[in-house]
Amino acid sequence: MPDGEHTAIVEVCASLADVSAAEWDACAGPDNPFLSHAFLSSLEESGSVRAETGWLPQHLLVRDGAERLVAAMPLYLKGHSQGEYIFDYGWAHAYENAGGQYYPKLLSAVPFTPVPGPRLLTAGTPDPSTAAQYLISAMAQMTERHGVSSLHVNFLEEPQARALEQAGFLVRHGHQFHWRNDGYACFDDFLSALASRKRKAVRKERRAVIDAGLTTKALTGDAITPDLWDAFYDFYTDTYDRKWGGPYLTRDFFDLLHARMRDRVALMLAFDGQGRPIAGALNLIGGDALYGRNWGCVADYKFLHFELCYYMAIDFAIARGLARVEAGTQGEHKIQRGYLPVTTYSAHLIPDPAFRDAIARFLVGERDHEASLRDALAEMSPYRRN
Repeated sequence: MPDGEHTAIVEVCASLADVSAAEWDACAGPDNPFLSHAFLSSLEESGSVRAETGWLPQHLLVRDGAERLVAAMPLYLKGHSQGEYIFDYGWAHAYENAGGQYYPKLLSAVPFTPVPGPRLLTAGTPDPSTAAQYLISAMAQMTERHGVSSLHVNFLEEPQARALEQAGFLVRHGHQFHWRNDGYACFDDFLSALASRKRKAVRKERRAVIDAGLTTKALTGDAITPDLWDAFYDFYTDTYDRKWGGPYLTRDFFDLLHARMRDRVALMLAFDGQGRPIAGALNLIGGDALYGRNWGCVADYKFLHFELCYYMAIDFAIARGLARVEAGTQGEHKIQRGYLPVTTYSAHLIPDPAFRDAIARFLVGERDHEASLRDALAEMSPYRRN
C-alpha cells in the first residue's frame, strides 16, 4: 500500500503462532498485558479462541518496505456476540428482523476481556499516525471483502476512538469502575480518604472475613502451584456454570498463562480453617495498573467477594505503587468500595446506510443516558467532600 514516501504491506494473519512475539510486543507496548503476544497466543493455543468457539483470528499486520512489523491489530471474525461485554444483541435482532444477516461480523478486541487499551497497535513505529491510517484502511477493506454487516472495535482508548470517528466509525460510550491511587502509603491511608460511615463499613466487611476463620493470600509467580491453579479453575467453572452456562477459558489456558506470564499474575486466594482454598480472584499486573479479571468460589461467605476482588487488589496496588485498579464492567456496588465510574469507548463501522443511520440515532440517546448515569453514579462517591 503506497502512500507518498511511505510503502507498507498489510497482511491478514490467522494465527499468532505465525508472528514473532518480539515484533508483536514491540507494536503493543509493555504496559497492557492483555495485548501481549503471550496472552493472545495462549488464548489461541489453549483452544479458548478458535473458529469452533466463534472466534476466527484475522489479525492485521502492517509491514514496511523492509518487511519489519510496524503496526498490528487483534481482529476476529465472530459468529456471535458472546464474550464481548459491549452488548449489540439488540442491533443484531433489529438487522435480522429487517432481512439482513448480522453474523458473522468482525471484532477487534481482547477475547473475554473488558479491559480498555489501544487496539491500533503502533508503539513500535516512529510514525504511529501513518501506521494507524493503514490499519483503518485495512479494516474497511476487510469489512468489504468479507461482506459482513459490521466491524466493531471494543474497549479502545479515547484518542483512538476519536481517530476512528473521523474515519466514519460510530462511537459508543459505556462505563466501568476504577480505583485511583492518590499516593497512598497503605490501606489505612486510603480509608482516611473515605467518609466516616463508609470507612467503618469497609473495616466491618474486612473484619467479617477474618471472623469467619478464613485466611487470604496474594500470590504471584511460582508461588502459584499447579494444585492452586486446579482449585482456581474449579472456582472459575463453578461460577460460570451457575451464571452463564459454561466457561470461555479452557484449563490449558491457565497452564500457558503460568508458563508465559506468571510474574504478571496476582492470584488472590481464600483458605478455610483446614487450609483448603475455597475462593479466588485472578488479576494481571500492568505497567501502571492492576486488572481484575475472573472470580469464583465454592463456598458462601459474606463479603468474601469484596475482600478478594476489591480490597486485596487495592492493597496490592498500593504495595506495588500502581496508579489504579480496573475492576471491570458492571456492579454499582463497587462505588462504595472506592471504585468510581469512568467512560469506556467502542467504535463501530456499519456499511449499510439505513442501518448506520438507525444505530447513529440510537447512540445519540444512549450517550445522553450514559452521561446522566455517570453523573448520578459519581454522586454516590464514598470519598470525603471538601
